[in-house]
Amino acid sequence: MKNPGGGASLVTVATCNLNQWALDFDGNMERILRSCLKAKEHGASYRLGPELEICGYGCEDHFLEQDTFAHCWESLAELMERGATDGMLCDFGMPVLFGGVRYNCRVLVRDKKILLIRPKTAMADQGNYRESRYFTSFRGTMGQVEKLVLPGTFREKFQQATATFGIQYMLFGDGTTVGCESCEELWTPRSTHIELALQGVEIIGNGSGSYHELRKLNQRLELIVSATRKCGGVYLYANQRGCDGGRLYYDGGALIACNGRILAQASQFSLEDVEVITATVDLDDVRSYRASIPSIGIQAAISSRGCYVDDSDFCLVRGDYLSTPSIPLESLQVHISEEECCLGPACWLWDYLRRSGAAGFFLPLSGGADSSSVAAIVGAMCQLVTVAAQKDLNGQVAQDCRRVCRQELASWVPATSQELANIILHTAFMGTRNSSTKTTDRAKRLGDTIGSYHLSIPIGLMVEAVLKVFTLTTGMSPRFSSHGGTMTEDLAMQNIQARLRMVTAYLYAQLLPWVRSRSGFLLVLGSANVDEGLRGYMTKYDCSSADLNPIGAISKGDLKKMLIWASLAYGWDVLADVAEAPPTAELRPSTGENGVDEEHSQLDEEDMGMSYYELGLFGSLRKLSRCGPVSMFRKLCIIWNDTPPVEVATKVKRFFYYYAVNRHKMCTITPAYHAEGYSPDDNRFDLRQFLYNVSWPRQFAVIDRLVAKSDESEK
Repeated sequence: MKNPGGGASLVTVATCNLNQWALDFDGNMERILRSCLKAKEHGASYRLGPELEICGYGCEDHFLEQDTFAHCWESLAELMERGATDGMLCDFGMPVLFGGVRYNCRVLVRDKKILLIRPKTAMADQGNYRESRYFTSFRGTMGQVEKLVLPGTFREKFQQATATFGIQYMLFGDGTTVGCESCEELWTPRSTHIELALQGVEIIGNGSGSYHELRKLNQRLELIVSATRKCGGVYLYANQRGCDGGRLYYDGGALIACNGRILAQASQFSLEDVEVITATVDLDDVRSYRASIPSIGIQAAISSRGCYVDDSDFCLVRGDYLSTPSIPLESLQVHISEEECCLGPACWLWDYLRRSGAAGFFLPLSGGADSSSVAAIVGAMCQLVTVAAQKDLNGQVAQDCRRVCRQELASWVPATSQELANIILHTAFMGTRNSSTKTTDRAKRLGDTIGSYHLSIPIGLMVEAVLKVFTLTTGMSPRFSSHGGTMTEDLAMQNIQARLRMVTAYLYAQLLPWVRSRSGFLLVLGSANVDEGLRGYMTKYDCSSADLNPIGAISKGDLKKMLIWASLAYGWDVLADVAEAPPTAELRPSTGENGVDEEHSQLDEEDMGMSYYELGLFGSLRKLSRCGPVSMFRKLCIIWNDTPPVEVATKVKRFFYYYAVNRHKMCTITPAYHAEGYSPDDNRFDLRQFLYNVSWPRQFAVIDRLVAKSDESEK
C-alpha cells in the first residue's frame, strides 16, 4: 500500500542514548523504562531504543547461551507489565531465536502487544564487531510474513501466542508508516532506508550499537543527513553510550533528522545514564518533499509492493499534543579530536570505576606526555562527575560518587574536582638515579594541580637489591652501554627498572586505601600509547601492564594536542609544559653536562629509530590501508616523493622488523580504550600472528628489486 495523502500530520517522536551494561538485565530494563516514561512526558507516540538494549550490545559469546535469550523475554514482559508501551509505539532491541537461528532483532510493541519482530539483514563484522559469530543475517525478502511462537508467559499475561516475524513496516490508523533500519544496514551500499522510502514509509528508526572512534561521528552525521536529503523522510538514530563491560565506549549521539536537516541531537559524551530527545515533525513536509523530486516519484512508482503490519486501531498523530514542528538546528555539536581523546576515555573510566567496586585509581606518573595524559583524563573525569553530582544531589552520578568515595552522608558531593581527585586518584613518581629533576617536578606539579594523592617513591634501592641478587648468584655485574656494557646488559638494566615499577604499582594499589584508613582496592592505570604498542617500544610487564589503559589506542600526536587543549580548557598550565618536553624513558644514565638538572638525554624517537609521526603513518597504512611491506613501500614513495627510495625502503624495513620482533607484546597488552582505527590490540581488534619471520625474506627482496629499478631509471 502506498502512503496516503491527507491533512496536517504533526507527530512527536523520541529517541535516546542509554548507558547499558552487558547482562545487567535489571539495570538495563530500568533504564529502558525511564526512557519510555521520559518520551511520554514529552508527548511522543513513538520511542526508539538502541540495538540489543535489553541485554546490552557487548554480550559477545553470551549470545550463544540460551539464558541470554530467556532473560530478554523476561525483561520485555516486565516492561510491558509496567506500562512502558501503554499508549506509545516502542521499538526495542533484543536477540531472538527463530527456527533454531539466532537473529539480532527490533521488537515493536504497543499497548502490551508485540506487533512486529524485525530481524537485522546485514551484520557488522569489521573492526571490533563480530556479529556474524553470534547472529545470522535474515535472508527473507520484504513482504515475506512468518509467525514466531512467543514464550508461554506472553500467552498467559497478554493473551498473545504468536507475533509477526520478518521484513515489514507498520501502517497505523492515521496513515502514518514506520519502518526499521538496524545499525550496519545504514552503512551498506543497498541500505534498507532506500526501499522503505520508495514504499512510502515516512518514519525510519535506526537502533544502533556504535562505538567511539576518533572522528567517526562526522561519518554518521553525513550518512544520515545524506540519506534523508536523498530519500526524504524522518530518521531517528538511537545508540548506547558508555562502557558496557569491555574496551569499547559507545558514544551516544542520538539524533532526529528530517529531509536532510537535523532537528534534535543528543550528546556524544556524558555521564547521564538516560538521555531522551524528541522532535515534532509534520509528515506533510515529508510527503511534499518527496513529491517535489521527480526521480523519487519514478522509482517509487515502479518499486515492488511492500508488506506492512496493519495497526489501524492506533494513531501516531496526537490531537491533544499538537504543537508547532521542531525547527532544524543551526549548528551541530561535533567535538574536535582533542576533546574526543579526553572526554571519551574520561566517561569510560567513570563507568568502569563505578561498576567495578574499586575505590579509585593508581597511576605511575613519570611527568612525561603519556602518563600526564592519563592523569589529565582522570582529572577531566573528576570535573564531569563533580558538575553532574552537584547538579542533582539525588541523581545516579551523585549516588555512585558517594559509593565510590565511601561517603555515608546522604547529601555529600565533592565541592571541587580536586577534592574528588584527592580521594580517588593516587599518583606516584617512581624515581631512580637516572631520573631528572625536570620530570620529578612536572609530576608533582601536575599531581598538585589536578588534586591527586601524590607520592614520590624512590625505587633505586629495589633496583640495586635485585642486581645484587643477580651478582651473588652469577658472579657477574651488568652495566649500561655508556659504562662499557653490551647492549644485552644495557637493555636488561633498563628493563629491571621498568618492571619493578609495575610490581611497585600493584603493591601500592593494594595497600594505599589501608594506609589512608579506607576500604577497597585501586585499579592500576597504564599509559602506553598506540604508536609505542605498534613499534613494541615498551618493556613487557612494565608500567604498560596494568588493569586499564585509557590511551592505548591514541597516538602520541593526538595526545600532545589533547594536553594543550586541556591546559587551556581546565587551566592546567603544567600540561602545556609536559607537551613541549621531549619524550624520554629515563632508564639510562643521562649524558648531559648538568646531569639530573636538565632534560634527559635518552630520547624516545632516537631509541626507536623513527619519529612518532612516521609511526602513526606506518600504523595507518598497515591497518587502515591494509598494506604489507611492499605495498607500504610503494605508497610511501608517493607520499614522500622528495625522499630517495632507498631511504624509504630502510624506514619500511626497520618498522616491519620491530613490529614483527615485538608483536608478542600485544598478546599481553593491558585492556585499552579503543579510539584509533590502527590500534594493534591483539586481543580483539588487530587479529594477526605473534610469531613472525622477522627478516621478511620475500617481502624485503621485492622492495630491494624495486629500489634497484628506481636507481636504474634515474641514471
